[in-house]
Order: sequence, then C-alpha cells, then structure tokens
Amino acid sequence: MKSIVFATALSLCAVPLWAQDQVTLLLDWFVNPDHGPVIIAQERGYFAEQDLSVEIIAPADPSAPPKMVAAGQADLAISYQPQLHLQIHEEMPLRRVGTLIATPLSCLLVLADGPIITPADLSGRKIGFSVGGVEEAVLGQVLKTHGVSLDEVELINVNWSMSPSLMSGQVDAVIGAYRNFELNQMEIEGMPGRCFYVEEEGLPPYDELIYVANTDTMDVDMIRRFLAATEKATQYIINHPAASWEIFAGTAPELNDALNKRAWADTLPRFALRPTAMDPGRYATFETFLHDAGLIPAINPVSHIAIDVTAQ
Repeated sequence: MKSIVFATALSLCAVPLWAQDQVTLLLDWFVNPDHGPVIIAQERGYFAEQDLSVEIIAPADPSAPPKMVAAGQADLAISYQPQLHLQIHEEMPLRRVGTLIATPLSCLLVLADGPIITPADLSGRKIGFSVGGVEEAVLGQVLKTHGVSLDEVELINVNWSMSPSLMSGQVDAVIGAYRNFELNQMEIEGMPGRCFYVEEEGLPPYDELIYVANTDTMDVDMIRRFLAATEKATQYIINHPAASWEIFAGTAPELNDALNKRAWADTLPRFALRPTAMDPGRYATFETFLHDAGLIPAINPVSHIAIDVTAQ
C-alpha cells in the first residue's frame, strides 16, 4: 500500500505571516474521494483561513490511525463509527468529534447476474469479509432479516480483496464492500455487481466515516476550526462538483482515473453537510445493536462515545 503525505504548503493561497496551529490528520486509507472535503479544504486554503497548518497522512496500516491518536501521536484520525464503539470498550481514550461521511457506505455485494437474488439465497454459500467482529455482526443481522443464520454460511477472510474475490468466484458475496467503489470497479471490469444496502436490511443507520480525537489531549478550539474549514469545503463541493473534482484529481496522477471520477460523483451526496452535527440517538442505537450482538460487554452512554464540539 502506498503511504501518501500531503505537504502542508497551500497551493492556492499565501501562507499568513503569523504562526499557524499545527494539526496532524491521519486518514483511514489511501487518499480517495471519501476524503474530498479534507483535500479541498487544504487545496483551497480553508485550513489556512482558520489559522491551521494541516499535515494529511495516509497510513501504511489502516487499523493504526485510531490507535496512534489514542497514543497521542496525532491530533485527529478519520475512522469508522462501528469500530469506535469497540475501541472505547477496549479503553482507548477516543471520542467522535465530527462526521465526514454521514451515511453507511458498506454493503453486501453479489454479482448482478449471479444466483443470489436475495440474501436468503446465501444459505450454504461462501461470504468474504475483511474485518472480523463488526462485519460479522452486520452480516448476521442482514441474514437474520431473511431467515438465515451465520452458521449456515461459510465465512472466508479475503483481506481487502473484495471485488476480485467475488469476480473470481472465490466467494459468492462479500460483506463490507463500499457501494461507491466496488460497484464502480466491477462495472469498469465488465462484471457488474449488486449491493444489498445494510441500512435497508435490518441494520441501524450509522455514520460511515468520522473524525476521532484523544479525550485527554484534544484541543476543542482547534477541532472547531478544522471542522469549519471542512464544512466550507463541503459547501464548495456541493456547489461546484465538476470544479472540485478537477482540484481533487489534480493533487496526484493516480487519482485522475475513471474509477475515482465515478466514485467522486457517488460519494458527493454522502458528505456530512454539517460535520459538527451529532445525532445522539444514532450512537445510542448502534451501541445497543453491538451489545445485543455480543460484541461489547455493556452499553456506554452516548457522552462516552461522541461529543458535540460546538457545545463544549
């Protein structure tokens, strides 16, 4: 996996003469359209307007960013709401402080012209996954909605090879595929896929990508300014989708391709228009879901999971 570090120098505006607050942001994965508001905020100088100098780092290990923030090695990380619940029960000092992608992206993916018409057809078949625990609980809920139990399917760890394992016939379905990427990738490869959307199959809705900070060291004022910059960037993306795509694609040659362009269009309506806004019920409901699935030993109050930085 490539490790990409975006320089803190801003390309579209002059650096102010006064000292800026230094911020280290760890991405959840290599740079991709999911990170649009962050990249646009950097490129259009919105972070600088908030007196911030932001270093954007793509991790070599996608599981590392929350752990590094918990260890005080970075200010913010992009992570996933489902994983955050588990990490807090593992006593990591983390809280959700903002939202990047406000809807689920994960889906149960099958071949569009294959034998799986509904999830009920997966009984006795092979299903690939990448992340144990949460993905298994999600799959279990989807199957349960269709009268199938987890012990009726064979689970195969395909690591991050989602669409290739499906297209090659290694598995009959994969759980945890992203609807804005794998669907486009399969169509480009000439083997269209079809998603069963988890929030339509019995799973409570959740925030796919969130910003997490260390509860012991977080700078709330800095986080407010960071989120204000990404909110302005999101507004620019919504108002100028074509121009924002050109800016994003121009930051690295590998981003300017058909897959990323399709993913950009599909991701655009899922960005959080108000990244500071928080729905406590959404976090309470998902905590209960994980407890009922046996993945966490108790139910934490929402205040132990997520905070509204505007109220701090």
